[in-house]
Amino acid sequence: MIQEIQQVVRELPAESTQQAVGYPTLFALVALGSLVPVVPTGALVSSAAVVAFHQTSPLALLFVFLVASAAAFLGDICLYWLGQRGVRSKNGSKWLEAITRRAAPERLAQAQEKLAEHGGTVLVLSRLVPAGRIPVMLACLLGRMPLRQFARGDVPACLAWAATYQLIGILGGSLFPEPWQGVVAAVALTLLISGAPAVWRRLRERFGPAAS
Repeated sequence: MIQEIQQVVRELPAESTQQAVGYPTLFALVALGSLVPVVPTGALVSSAAVVAFHQTSPLALLFVFLVASAAAFLGDICLYWLGQRGVRSKNGSKWLEAITRRAAPERLAQAQEKLAEHGGTVLVLSRLVPAGRIPVMLACLLGRMPLRQFARGDVPACLAWAATYQLIGILGGSLFPEPWQGVVAAVALTLLISGAPAVWRRLRERFGPAAS
């Protein structure tokens, strides 16, 4: 896998072509990843930041940040709107069922408690906590939070999320002379961060209190 990433990054086209193709692709993949959990959006943003870090354009990193945060916001709003339709429907919807399946019961209970205590401000941290976005979104849906209120809280959440993963990419890009090395480091770190909660839950289920 490392050799494949190395080959792809080394064969990147000129900066103008990268920007013309890369920004729309980044936007589409991040928006899609916000809707369905098949795209590692954090790794995408970090990788794009590594490539932008090694470009000569002083605005490359800014464009990555703006594109990533806007795409994440659009994906969240679309998913929330689809979830709202399921909440309002007597028969629910496949989107609401999908959101519910992706939220562990204990995480949902914690999100509902935090939402009751802090209101919409809990959204700001929901994207920064691994596996925290969906439980908080479901808690907002079940609490009948209006879309406009959800959007107000989601704007700073998406900005903070994009900035965090971009900083990971900048760190990877600054530590290694070759872009492909920074991409490998950034992808590995983001996957480690995103996968840690699932590993922890499995350890707790297997060993019980002893893993706590």
